[in-house]
Amino acid sequence: MNSELPIDRNLLTAPLDPEIEQRTDRLRMLDLGDRPVPEFDSVAARLAEMADAPYAMVNFISEKQQYFAGLYTPDTSNAGALDAAQTAAQASPGRVMARDHGYCPHVVVRRKALILGDVCDYPRFAGNPVVDEIGIRAYMGVPLIEEETGSALGTICAVASEPRPWGRPELDALKSMATEVMRLIQRRG
Repeated sequence: MNSELPIDRNLLTAPLDPEIEQRTDRLRMLDLGDRPVPEFDSVAARLAEMADAPYAMVNFISEKQQYFAGLYTPDTSNAGALDAAQTAAQASPGRVMARDHGYCPHVVVRRKALILGDVCDYPRFAGNPVVDEIGIRAYMGVPLIEEETGSALGTICAVASEPRPWGRPELDALKSMATEVMRLIQRRG
């Protein structure tokens, strides 16, 4: 007898996002979500160091995709894991991911932090394509909420290929970095 429970495929897709059109329009107005931003790359590098994570991102989520305007990877020649999730050749390698991959869409819809020390401990998240395709085992992300409009534009997050005991200190640092990113965004708008 097979003791494994069947996985509900509906849980594997991005959550219903009632703000997606508004967010996409706002990202266009801010000229975000389709090209790298050097300041965001710097934030991602600091986040990766703070979280002791091999990958960190400043991610904007539109109707069609997720775009890592800020991205840190161990080194560019070893960025193949994120390249595997790339959905189009229109952006730099590793910066584009399908909207139904990963955990950032859940953070944006929930509008609050999500910490998964081991994604395999959570049936809702264990079957996400990034687990098998990229090897993601740990995730920590917070939303980037624009004060002016109240819109959740994206996330700042760190991911790792092995479980991590992230806790309050890492979450507090991540929230502080999210505030910094929002200040940088406000200067654009």
